[in-house]
Amino acid sequence: MTTDYKVAEVELSYKNRVPYKERKKVQTPLDAYNLLINNHDDDTIDYKETFKVLYLNQASQVVGCFTLSQGGITSTCVDVRNILQGALLTNAVAMVLAHNHPSGNTRPSREDDKITNQISKAGELLNIKVLDHIIFTREDFYSYGDEGRI
Repeated sequence: MTTDYKVAEVELSYKNRVPYKERKKVQTPLDAYNLLINNHDDDTIDYKETFKVLYLNQASQVVGCFTLSQGGITSTCVDVRNILQGALLTNAVAMVLAHNHPSGNTRPSREDDKITNQISKAGELLNIKVLDHIIFTREDFYSYGDEGRI
């Protein structure tokens, strides 16, 4: 008796087309904010929440910027597994989490605190450090790192 077992093929890829010398460094929360605000859709920053992740190498250079999700006015879906998948694909040693608040208020919510802790703990298992979580608006930002909360 012959049984034919079929399985799905998995293909993972990451293509970095930015030359090493041109990669931006993130050494401060302001560096991260400037990078995020300059790479955010200006038409949606006040309209819907978007969660992004900056992946960094050992030299604090950005090796990837990943838009994880876009949601509504008050929330967006954050899947920790997808964040870590991106970190592994880019060979990142660190991450900066970020999302905008369309309300203009940069103060973190309880849900923001909860997801920051979940991602930090998951990253620790893989030796990938969460350096910061930036909550930003068009004019301002809040840094978990600056506030000593990471």
